[in-house]
Amino acid sequence: MADNIIREPIQKRSIEKKERIIKYGFDLICEKGYYNTNTAEIAKAAGVSTGIVYSYFTDKHDILLEGLKRYANNIFYPSIDFIKDMTITEKNLDEIIRKVITQFVKNHKLSQSAHEEITAMTHSDIDVANFFHENEIDMTNVLVELLKKNNFNYSDIVERVHVIIGLIDNICHEIVYHKHKNINYDIMTDIVVNEIVNILTKQK
Repeated sequence: MADNIIREPIQKRSIEKKERIIKYGFDLICEKGYYNTNTAEIAKAAGVSTGIVYSYFTDKHDILLEGLKRYANNIFYPSIDFIKDMTITEKNLDEIIRKVITQFVKNHKLSQSAHEEITAMTHSDIDVANFFHENEIDMTNVLVELLKKNNFNYSDIVERVHVIIGLIDNICHEIVYHKHKNINYDIMTDIVVNEIVNILTKQK
């Protein structure tokens, strides 16, 4: 199918078909594994012909990347959107950080089936790895601008935020995916929140 002509749908029904292919294709890839899923299966799950799939996408890899964009939009940015209009100060930092962690955990729970396959593919697929690298940088920049707007304007604010994202990501993965029985996640959350507050308030 290398010679197929890829088109961008304009009509509502065509747009809906493409979105269905992305949704069901991505879900199927996450459920069965990328290498265990073929285009015919994706077409069947989406309720379209294989030819329709190839009219919108070069191959299943394109479907994976489009699905990743929606996955990221559903997981990452909604977790911080609600604080964009808040005034952030040292006094309410603890409360806001806890709300952000709670939202991240909630959003991660929406996509548990996708996590394992996507994580594996970041080590084997350069496009997937680059996507998450760029997404992490984008989120860092969004948070940096938000903090600067609220007078957290250190010369190393980018580095501080990047460390914070790693801490939040780790606690979310612990709570949602790892679930170690011998770890008290309330205590771990307290430790993470305290560390983030220190990172954002400690002067050089």
